[in-house]
Amino acid sequence: MVGYDPEAKCVSTAEAAVAGSASGLVTRVFVSPLDVIKIRFQLQIEQLSSRNPGAKYHGILQAVQRIFQEEGLLAFWKGHVPAQLLSVGYGAVQFMAFESLTKLVHNVTSYNARDSFVHFVCGGLAACTATVAVQPVDTLRTRFAAQGEPKIYPNLRHAVVTMYQTEGPRTFYRGLTPTIIAIFPYAGLQFSFYNILQQFSEWAIPAEGKKGGNVKNLVCGSCAGIISKTLTYPFDLFKKRLQVGGFEHARAAFGQVRMYRGLLDCIRQIMREEGPGGFFKGLSPSLLKAAVSTGLVFFWYELFCSLLCALKSTDSATRKEG
Repeated sequence: MVGYDPEAKCVSTAEAAVAGSASGLVTRVFVSPLDVIKIRFQLQIEQLSSRNPGAKYHGILQAVQRIFQEEGLLAFWKGHVPAQLLSVGYGAVQFMAFESLTKLVHNVTSYNARDSFVHFVCGGLAACTATVAVQPVDTLRTRFAAQGEPKIYPNLRHAVVTMYQTEGPRTFYRGLTPTIIAIFPYAGLQFSFYNILQQFSEWAIPAEGKKGGNVKNLVCGSCAGIISKTLTYPFDLFKKRLQVGGFEHARAAFGQVRMYRGLLDCIRQIMREEGPGGFFKGLSPSLLKAAVSTGLVFFWYELFCSLLCALKSTDSATRKEG
């Protein structure tokens, strides 16, 4: 049901936006702890190893224990309000744009709207549109997740006002370049591999075994998330490093801090000081998060679309009877 299907004209563009925002909202609650751990790993200059005495975090379990001991349970949902705004807004714009673009491809070109390459291009463009729309919220989310105790920003309003007054409006779009560079192939691969895996499951699973459609959507989404995240991960790390620029004083408790003059300078410094492995810091929690979040996003999106279709069918049947 993801993408325009001329044989199943069930979900409108507005309904796709509703289903996308709802799926983003539900998914965010489950993946927020993984996101906090991933961001902490990405921003740590020191090697993620217990052999490094200067490293605050060594691994996932150690990070969970330390964050819980030092900051409490709620620390795993730091920045949850801007993160929810991000998920709801991103999900709505992304799926609305994706459905619209695949419909446009069907109407004005000779390409098949269900083709995997079409899903790659439309998925990438839809994600870029959504990213530009919600980038300020993503920057706020990163700042909240990155700060330790005592907090620099006690609430969302204080963060917006302080960042605007001290760093200017452009600070809300820090890290946009690597984000756009990374998000097109990442989202494109997500939608493309989800489509490929769905088609493969249709071929591989016998007819009598196709009742568990929701589980299939979850598995296909998770696999698509792992593949796409692994291929595009370094750009996510660059984005996070750039987003906390000008925020170094709040990072002092976590270890060394660095200032970057831009994307290329960020790449050069990481390569020089941290080596090639520095580009993949936080990959483990990131892959875990990608598997959970992408699987859940497609799972909930398909489920909400099915519910909307069922409600429309029921309403239509009621009207006919009346």
